[in-house]
Amino acid sequence: MADNKLFYGDNLEVLRQHIESDSVDLVYLDPPFNSNRNYNVLFGRHETHPADDAAQMQAFGDTWVWTPETEEQYLELIQGGTPNRVADALTAFRTLLGENDAMAYLVNMTPRLVELHRVLKSTGSMYLHCDPTMSHYLKVLLDATFGPTMYRNEITWRRTSTVKGNAGQGARHFGRNTDIILFYTKSDIYTFNPVFQPYSDEYLRKKFSYVEEGTGRRFQTVSMEGPGGAAKGNPLYEVLGVTRYWRFSKPEMERLISEGRVHQAKPGNVPRQKYYLDEAKGVQLQSLWSDIDAINSQAAERLGYPTQKPLALLERILAVSTNPGDTVLDPFCGCGTTVDAAQSLNRKWLGIDVTYIAIDLIRKRLRHTYGEEIEGTYDVLGIPRDRAGAFALFSQSPFDFERWAVSLVNAQPNEKQVGDKGIDGVARFFLDASGKNFGRILVSVKGGKTIGPQFVRDLLGTVETQKAEMGILITMTEPTRGIIDAVNHAGTYTHPANGQKFPKVQVITVDQLLRGEKPNVPLTMLPYIEAKRARLKNTDEGLF
Repeated sequence: MADNKLFYGDNLEVLRQHIESDSVDLVYLDPPFNSNRNYNVLFGRHETHPADDAAQMQAFGDTWVWTPETEEQYLELIQGGTPNRVADALTAFRTLLGENDAMAYLVNMTPRLVELHRVLKSTGSMYLHCDPTMSHYLKVLLDATFGPTMYRNEITWRRTSTVKGNAGQGARHFGRNTDIILFYTKSDIYTFNPVFQPYSDEYLRKKFSYVEEGTGRRFQTVSMEGPGGAAKGNPLYEVLGVTRYWRFSKPEMERLISEGRVHQAKPGNVPRQKYYLDEAKGVQLQSLWSDIDAINSQAAERLGYPTQKPLALLERILAVSTNPGDTVLDPFCGCGTTVDAAQSLNRKWLGIDVTYIAIDLIRKRLRHTYGEEIEGTYDVLGIPRDRAGAFALFSQSPFDFERWAVSLVNAQPNEKQVGDKGIDGVARFFLDASGKNFGRILVSVKGGKTIGPQFVRDLLGTVETQKAEMGILITMTEPTRGIIDAVNHAGTYTHPANGQKFPKVQVITVDQLLRGEKPNVPLTMLPYIEAKRARLKNTDEGLF
């Protein structure tokens, strides 16, 4: 199997069943939490929640609610399911918070943090990305899991500069424009590669004020005097007419003078050592990160994923706490920024997500960034490989089954379960060589055992109503004669660039797709991504 793996499923189950202890060098996680909800709702004490809240949690994974299942999980955790310190922390949280959404979140996070601690190598590091809503509770939970002495930093990432706008400003509070990243290690021996940032213009003007004649090199000067004098073992001798206790031996001082690294402003002044700007590393990175902007609507890397983090942020974390060849794990990998960063920096990676739309998006992102050849370098686990697996997925989550089936025809699944008017995804294809005009193929998925020709007619009607070009019906069962007849009477679509004809509506089964068969459609674009590479390739190969 490949070193790099993408898992579709609950990260707690995946961690327990597939990730070995002491196997990961770095964990980055950005667990979902709906912090934009009213704080009175988040922290309000209540006994139960409506059933539709629990359904929303299962569908979108960004809302946590207290349910009977949460109560059962809590009791298991405090009755021996976690280390004593962790159980004590949960008990204290329950006393403080009661039964509410915030407590449900902590109960759900606890076993996952314990498992992530288990899979980390003794030299490994963890970065937990959150916002101030829950960061203080999570820090206590991490202290209990890792031990308080394993805490390294609370990194504050300023997502948005207040210069650019209101940055979350409210009528009765200061602007909320920061996230928190909690940095822990499993032991006192861990990778840490310092990052240096450029000096500010003001610092350069003040500190590097000298310019060397002949070379034009900018430099500042630093003292060469030995602190403590003779008591500290510093030698006493004369340099350029000035006698002092120096921090260098006499031979070393002579070398510095011969290399032009000693500066005396005027005769009689104490000589000082030159420190050149072009040899300076810069300012070492501190715990306030204000130089990386959040993903905005105009960002080139934007994929439309609501919690997407900038690639530069993950590349920085990986560069600091890992080396080439190390293994990086993201158990809430979302749109795959951690995976992308690990791939670009030559790290091995493991990504886990509970929603198939995320898994599909990551696969398309990797193809877009690294080309089709990337497909053979990693494994995807947890997705259906045969009809039985497809039926199991449908039984578990019809919505994820639809998204999985839609991805097999290179279409983008709907992100919501309602309001789709029977359409579960859309594929796009180019109408001309400009790369600017495209047509749409509406995709409808039917996982039930009984379907009839009316589904074809409904799809055709939606294609015409929405002014799309074509439609694809994906079925779990073999099409009946009535379905085939309805497809044959749906007409054809003629591509405007080359006159090629395609079925206006066509049906294809899950079995056919699993065998590698594809619908008869024009070459489609990669979903989610503004695929500039695909546009250039289409034009170069003369597909029109």
